[in-house]
Amino acid sequence: MKRLLPNLRATLPVKMAGLLVFFWLAVFVLNSLWPLPPLYPDGPATVVVSRDGEILRSFGDRQGVHRYNVTLADVDPFYIQALLNYEDRWFYWHPGFNPVSVVRAAWQWASNGYVVSGGSTLTMQVARLIDPHARSITGKLKQLWRALQLEWYYSKDEILTFYLNLAPFGGNIAGVEAASRRYFNTTAGHLTKNEAALLVVLPQKPSLYRPDRYPDTAQAMRNKVLDRLHGSGLLGDKATRHLKQEAVELRRSDNTTLAPLLSRMLREQYPDRHVIETTLDAVIQQRVARLLLKVKRQLPAHSSAAVLVVDNQTANVLAYQGSVDFQDNSRFAHVDMTQAIPKGSPALSMTLPMI
Repeated sequence: MKRLLPNLRATLPVKMAGLLVFFWLAVFVLNSLWPLPPLYPDGPATVVVSRDGEILRSFGDRQGVHRYNVTLADVDPFYIQALLNYEDRWFYWHPGFNPVSVVRAAWQWASNGYVVSGGSTLTMQVARLIDPHARSITGKLKQLWRALQLEWYYSKDEILTFYLNLAPFGGNIAGVEAASRRYFNTTAGHLTKNEAALLVVLPQKPSLYRPDRYPDTAQAMRNKVLDRLHGSGLLGDKATRHLKQEAVELRRSDNTTLAPLLSRMLREQYPDRHVIETTLDAVIQQRVARLLLKVKRQLPAHSSAAVLVVDNQTANVLAYQGSVDFQDNSRFAHVDMTQAIPKGSPALSMTLPMI
């Protein structure tokens, strides 16, 4: 026995080094065969915003999904706490998957013959969103591999940010910012606790929990989240009772599209951007749009008009209305009159500092 110990001590580092080399080779081969797909496979869903952050126009991705990308700092901290508590308490500690949940899901599959619960972490949910898979064992293994890749290439905060921007919230909207604006007419940074609790659970079954279609189901699921948060100590008894008594209250935005032709032009110039910031003043832009609607009544048929407001000191464009009415095709709604050159006038080249 004493003779064997020195041999074990001598060979153990060699064996460990061999296992490490084998592991890295396996990772390299797998990563070469199945590289991580694009995080936004259907391209960016672009929003054009004013200088104070007001959305002027939103463009969907190639699938028509609208998404307003945000960072962690843009989102209400209570929503982040509730999300991690309800969906993935060990998010900042696990390697992309929760071993206990995976074992439980495997046991349920073996007992029932089909996938009962996925045991998905937030990382695994991001993996499924960027690379959808079938509800099968093969699909689950694929999801696990993608989760490991995400953990390898990105930090935990980056992965959480991907979830905030990719999670489905019903219809053609994705991401917590788009959902906050669509359902509650607010930003993700100003959600109430009830609004945050509802948006935490909505991505689980967005077509069935939509508050605009199934308010009773949405309220029941929201209360389920509140109960979980109460059990975890994030909400007190009184606060939980009070919040559960509130009905789901939707506040839809009545804002119309602003500076549509400018937004279209900028998106064509910057097709890969999620957010395009401009120097436009949203208040001035709204006033100009209303002014042209009044002017429209005095114009001859099949005619249009445009207004360009520029700050003389900075040369920044404050308002850009390219046609008299973007909804009136009889007045050449989609022709940008600010770019038109009067007949007989020399061509002008003008660069405007709009972004």
